[in-house]
Amino acid sequence: MLRNTNPTDMEKEQLLWQNKEGYRLFNYSPRASHEVMIGNRPLGGDNPLRIQSMTTAPTTDTEACVKQCIAIFDAGADYVRLTTQGTREAENLRNIKAELRKRGYDRPLVADVHFNPNVADVAATIVEKVRINPGNYVDPARQFKHLEYTDEEYAAELKRLEQRFTKLLNICKEHHTALRIGVNHGSLSDRIMCRYGDTPAGIVESCMEFLRICVKEHFKDVVISIKASNTQVMVRSVRLLCSVMKQEGMDFPLHLGVTEAGEGEDGRIKSAVGIGALLADGIGDTLRVSLSEAPEVEVPVAYKLASYVVKRAGHAEIPATMAPQFYYENPTRRRTEAVGNIGGNNAPVVISTRIGNDVTTPTPQGQPAPDYIYVGRNLPSAAKRMQGVGYLVDADLWTGEDNTYPVFTKNVLMAIPMCRASIKFLFLTYLDLDEEVKALLRTVPGIVIIAQSNHANRLGEQRALVHELWRDDLRTPVVFFQQYRLGESEKEEFQLYAAADMGALMFDGLTDGIMLFNQKLEGQRPLSIEVQDATAFAILQAARLRTTKTEYISCPGCGRTLYDLPGTIARIKAATSHLKGLKIGIMGCIVNGPGEMADADYGYVGAARGKVSLYRGKVCVEKNIPTEQAVDKLLQLIESDRKEASNDAE
Repeated sequence: MLRNTNPTDMEKEQLLWQNKEGYRLFNYSPRASHEVMIGNRPLGGDNPLRIQSMTTAPTTDTEACVKQCIAIFDAGADYVRLTTQGTREAENLRNIKAELRKRGYDRPLVADVHFNPNVADVAATIVEKVRINPGNYVDPARQFKHLEYTDEEYAAELKRLEQRFTKLLNICKEHHTALRIGVNHGSLSDRIMCRYGDTPAGIVESCMEFLRICVKEHFKDVVISIKASNTQVMVRSVRLLCSVMKQEGMDFPLHLGVTEAGEGEDGRIKSAVGIGALLADGIGDTLRVSLSEAPEVEVPVAYKLASYVVKRAGHAEIPATMAPQFYYENPTRRRTEAVGNIGGNNAPVVISTRIGNDVTTPTPQGQPAPDYIYVGRNLPSAAKRMQGVGYLVDADLWTGEDNTYPVFTKNVLMAIPMCRASIKFLFLTYLDLDEEVKALLRTVPGIVIIAQSNHANRLGEQRALVHELWRDDLRTPVVFFQQYRLGESEKEEFQLYAAADMGALMFDGLTDGIMLFNQKLEGQRPLSIEVQDATAFAILQAARLRTTKTEYISCPGCGRTLYDLPGTIARIKAATSHLKGLKIGIMGCIVNGPGEMADADYGYVGAARGKVSLYRGKVCVEKNIPTEQAVDKLLQLIESDRKEASNDAE
């Protein structure tokens, strides 16, 4: 059984050794994996990151699937996955494949199988790769019931799993078919849940049960994925999986993705936060950005994200050492002393950067105002400042006005002890963090570091700065300053890059604030302040660090989807987007529905063709509602609960 507790000192030492004293924390270095043959597109080993997507048309509709596959391949994908609910769908993969070959497309197809191992057997004779879900391969469909197993009963279930899975492995060997062991947080079996609970340890063990059989049967053409809609769970689980595999001498390649990420800007940011955090640590051999949009749209987004991270390969080395208090697989927030509302137990703050003509830009209605605004040398008059917002000005111009705070640089360090401001901000790079600065941080209260970097691997250098503080028990709060040079047309790039740069810093527990700035490109219109601020808040929400708006946990759709997913999402969002903090799950079918939205307040789940079931938390409150009535029923449920809560409060 995997441990689900913090490690002992001896275990920490072992983990540090395994991670080469944390070298990969600070220096981009791809995780080593072995090559897996998937048709004419091998992955892992020395191959480039592979990109994939999934069709949403019914797999029995040959022409519709062929058209979607072509659109996805033309967008640049290496693989396309198709859902296979039953043997009829699996058998039709043969027709889809033949038609694609006839039209000149020879890239690999992947069958997606849930609940029926016999379907996997059939699909493995036709396509280049089969994905199975450990949570429902031989275990019965999850009932959210607590079951008790003796050790003997548990061992008997594992034996039954091995016997059935070995049959599939033999078919794959015969037909040179690869496998993906795809664990979803939302579909862990009741068997795993009873012993491990809803934890990263349970998620990892669900995967390892299958991998150990693969090793025993000498089957190496296996790719692993661990996905969750909760980015914290996803990142921690993949990190733990890498550690456990290393301990057991395994180097299987990894597929990355944030499941049920949603659509639009929030879906992109959420995906980039989770996937980017792992890619930045060299983890991942293939990825999918799952969006509730046309499947071919996912591909260029994935390319932008992947290329942004991997281009830092070969960067100048960052000499740094991991803080001994840091536990990579299960990090806790770094302890800091609160300065005002920054650090301590406070949620991370957002500092908006507004220079020149932007200093008086109002926050759009419905969007949260930043906690602070950095205006440099252009402090607006008191009448033009936003209420409740702190203003940061260059230290030599600070006069002590209410709700204004000085910003220092290393060049004027000695002026800080004489400053009477309650909060003193200090721009600092890793190279600036010398003994003089450390002495100042030890003796002068009220300092907040704004960590900046121009290094090719800014994440690594910013990590190094905080770990240096941590090693010296300096509890100064740290805000991360991320700078870009992108045009107005590159809003998506800005969102993806900023989310990827911040991902690991947030999951590591290092983030007391975020500050984004996009420098205007010559000859182009600037990226709006509204976009920059909204991105900062969205990044924090995607990492589950600060909630400022409604969260939608929505699947990307597939051939199992039982209703008009895009139209439904649009209707629900239009009616609920003002409900700050509410989580709503919008799921196309039952495969991951109740599980992935386990921490949602409400769920809207496809139950049958034309039918929807509604959930309050994990509890189904109304089954098999006609789809034409279901959205209204959901809204009525939410409104009724809100009225009841309001009455109880009175």
